[in-house]
Amino acid sequence: MQNRGPVQAQAEVAELLSELIRIDTTNTGDTATSAGERVAAEWVAGKLDEVGIGSQILESERGRASLVARIPGADPSRPALLVHGHLDVVPADPAEWSVHPFSGEERDGYVWGRGAVDMKDMDAMVLALVREWARTGVQPPRDIMLAYVADEEAGGKLGARWLVDEHPDLFADCSEAISEVGGFSITVRDDLRLYLVQTAEKGLAWMRLTAGGRPGHGSFVHDDNAVTRLCQAVARLGSARLPTVLTPPMRQFLAAVEEAYGIEIDPDEPEEALARLGSISRMLGAALRNTANPTMLQAGYKTNVIPGTASATVDGRFLHGQAEEFERQLASLIGEGVQREWIVHDQAVETTFDGPLVDQMVAALKSEDGGARPVPFTMSGGTDAKSFERLGIRCFGFSPLRLPADLDFASLFHGIDERVPVESLRFGVRVLDRFLRAV
Repeated sequence: MQNRGPVQAQAEVAELLSELIRIDTTNTGDTATSAGERVAAEWVAGKLDEVGIGSQILESERGRASLVARIPGADPSRPALLVHGHLDVVPADPAEWSVHPFSGEERDGYVWGRGAVDMKDMDAMVLALVREWARTGVQPPRDIMLAYVADEEAGGKLGARWLVDEHPDLFADCSEAISEVGGFSITVRDDLRLYLVQTAEKGLAWMRLTAGGRPGHGSFVHDDNAVTRLCQAVARLGSARLPTVLTPPMRQFLAAVEEAYGIEIDPDEPEEALARLGSISRMLGAALRNTANPTMLQAGYKTNVIPGTASATVDGRFLHGQAEEFERQLASLIGEGVQREWIVHDQAVETTFDGPLVDQMVAALKSEDGGARPVPFTMSGGTDAKSFERLGIRCFGFSPLRLPADLDFASLFHGIDERVPVESLRFGVRVLDRFLRAV
């Protein structure tokens, strides 16, 4: 007989997600213009309180709230497992969407809205599960520390990093952690799906470039133009294709792709093979090299005035072990006469795909999907793992979702019409139930 899993949690997870999406937690990167996470944290606290789970809300700045709660385990002598998720979301323009991005509408078998996959889906799955456990008296093998945090979308300075710096005692006994962007499926064929478990993520190197020059009248001939100098540097960065570097997680991932598809992958040109995976190949391809993408430009104040300075921002990401090499790559591309300063600079994170926790991830996925093959991968973006890893916590991306084969999942992260299948949420609840009962 098929395991029905946590029935109440599966029944309410979609509505919990819808309610959470309706709470606008837009993070612009500036507290003054951000919605803040306080209302959402209080909503989570209320849902936990309904079933007798106490929690604590902590603010780094007014309105920038994170919530922590502890679920006692059967063996309090064991290290705790941290399950963390962020409450904030990136901005969304309603004019671009098919539904209002903060409606949480359920339609066509999906829950729609900003945060549906990044990452209020995981927030809702975990919340639904611990609520059912509290109602039915289920106790996990060890303590589970829940953290619903602020500010992840701006690097976590006011959320996870603040908690780690100011309240490290809350996580002192946590040895391992799970969070977003991992455990989702890629369909190879009807009887085989790769489930990507995040064991690494690239380092963050957001930078500002500033070029100087001689200001003057726009009608004169100028050979010392700040805009020209900056644009040349930006063009070199934006068009550069940095060398392929295969880190251990991506070697393992490519080996799994070779076996699943019965192909041989050229280690120097793996992107051609990754194209078989569809749209997700964009995310995976970015994990094969360091990257630097220009994102914003600023210069001048009048058409007929040559400005004295011009600036640009660049989203840089570097692989684990590649920080120094990335610095050298940047220096050669930017060239002389352009200054660089870090806006945000944070470490790359990497762990191995082994051990009891990984074994239980694999077992939980295979129990719910007989065609599952879990494999490690490196995520091109970043998560709050960068903060919690500083406490010696081994971090994984494990937010399990069995996805429709034709869903362009990668485009939904920070994308228009972000949505998640209701059946995927229920699958995730069942997998998390099996996993957390076993670890």
